[in-house]
Amino acid sequence: MKKIYEGKTKDVFSLDNGNVLLKFKDDCTGKDGVFDPGENTVGLKIDGIGKENLKTSIYYFELLKKAGIKTHYVSADIDNATMEVLPGKVFGHGLEVICRLVATGSFIRRYGEYIADGTVLEGGYVECTFKNDAKGDPLVTGEGLVALGIMTAEMFESLKAQTLAITKIVADDLKTIGLDLWDIKFEFGYNNGEVILIDEIASGNMRVYKDGVIVSPVELTKLILNR
Repeated sequence: MKKIYEGKTKDVFSLDNGNVLLKFKDDCTGKDGVFDPGENTVGLKIDGIGKENLKTSIYYFELLKKAGIKTHYVSADIDNATMEVLPGKVFGHGLEVICRLVATGSFIRRYGEYIADGTVLEGGYVECTFKNDAKGDPLVTGEGLVALGIMTAEMFESLKAQTLAITKIVADDLKTIGLDLWDIKFEFGYNNGEVILIDEIASGNMRVYKDGVIVSPVELTKLILNR
């Protein structure tokens, strides 16, 4: 295998069959040792979280498959913490898509003078950021993505619609075990011109609360998988 990318929480390898292999790591985004899915740097390491994130991703990719939503997921090897996926070309140099159901985190740091922390964002709020650590993952609008030639307007509408649909599926599933999804981060790419979900759907990429208290990634994974 040839390593083609080294990410914050996963390494990416090319396979001889044309697909791609993701190797999950135990690194989590955060700051000063505190987990925060909104941060753009690795802030802590949690032993075993890589395999647990993989298990969570498998669970949700299978759930999306049943719902008729196409993703890049092909298969997984939990023992080796790897997942085989379809090749998906990223938008630009990488784009992160956040769906917010409740105002918190970096959203409040930006807009706190207009909205209180914990305010429900009816219908969900989708925002995109470029993956660029040096520039702090700058925000970009849908119109900006089109103007920069990164995607077509139709691609953005597909990306936004899929984000809202996938977020609802995840939120509804978490609700069945007494958990409230506040926000979640995705990555999308395109395969044969079709916009599809890539990367992962893991505990480390979502902010979830139980009875008003945030749930850690390790505890969240246990709650999701051991129901």
